[in-house]
Amino acid sequence: MKEHGKKKIAPIAVTVIMLIYYGLYFGVIISVLPSFWKVVIGVIPAVFGGTLIYVCVQRIKEIDGGEEDDLSKY
Repeated sequence: MKEHGKKKIAPIAVTVIMLIYYGLYFGVIISVLPSFWKVVIGVIPAVFGGTLIYVCVQRIKEIDGGEEDDLSKY
């Protein structure tokens, strides 16, 4: 792997696991609701998924930029 390749595995793995979890969780909830509520409640996992992917991309950019331990600043 490249210089920071191993440090990227954890954020990507957590993102994938959380996306699968939220997908299954909300998939079950949405499957038992009437059609109107499916649309309304369907927005929640879409927002969660988008946010998770955005945060993962930001974290990978931090790792590429050399900020592997960003908590040390605090």
